[in-house]
Amino acid sequence: MTPANPVRVPVLPAILALAFLAWGGTVTTAQDTATPPAAEASDATKIQLLNQQLERQFLAELETLPAPAADAPAATAVDQHSRRGDLQMYLARFADAESSYRRMVELDPSLDASHWRLGIACFFAAHPQAGADQFEKYHSFDSVDRENGIWRYFCHYRASGKDAARKQLLRYDKDDRPPFREVYQLFQGTLSAEQVLKTASAAAETTRSQRLFYSHLYVGLNASLEEDRDTAVNSLQQATLNDWPRNAGYGPRYMWHVGRLELNRLNTIAKK
Repeated sequence: MTPANPVRVPVLPAILALAFLAWGGTVTTAQDTATPPAAEASDATKIQLLNQQLERQFLAELETLPAPAADAPAATAVDQHSRRGDLQMYLARFADAESSYRRMVELDPSLDASHWRLGIACFFAAHPQAGADQFEKYHSFDSVDRENGIWRYFCHYRASGKDAARKQLLRYDKDDRPPFREVYQLFQGTLSAEQVLKTASAAAETTRSQRLFYSHLYVGLNASLEEDRDTAVNSLQQATLNDWPRNAGYGPRYMWHVGRLELNRLNTIAKK
């Protein structure tokens, strides 16, 4: 989904890029050339390091960005709530993010139909029906975007279960950006997760990273909903380690954070 809301959004500073550049070095251990679990642990360490740096960064940014004053111009207040909402989302403060995004709509109702970020925040804040309602509005704004239909499905799944969610899947007649035609078929039940990922892997080099990112992201998020932890962690880890979304613009970068946050949630549960 692309940012239809006409507000300024934060750009990740150099620390994010530096963190990933730093991964080029390796430390030789007895397990470096051993088994796949060693590689998995290495990837997990990279993500843990990145998460720590991002948390420090976003906490510092949030501290310097107070809620707008009551007498602030509406446009200024909307911008501040948007930026605060994103920072709260990236810090996994989902209820706070939902509140900030709702405040944007209260100040500027024209943002309502296009506000997909509000729908995602509702989903993670355990308000799935409110999220489904938000994605229903977005469909009236953009009836081509299957990514919106996927999030509507996720919300219905969490609110009413898989069967009810599948029965309420939106129908799309026009083609969509890759790889969402194939990814959507995962939720329709006409392609398996393996087939979706195989199709993405076989794409032309110019679009392969994009296709793999979204395919791994939504295979992983779906597996998480279905309580298939191993598949979810594997796919979400691949999505988080993909370089493409962090450099592709606001929308893909936001969705990269979504995958990163869900992976963190699953890993936190496993440690308990």
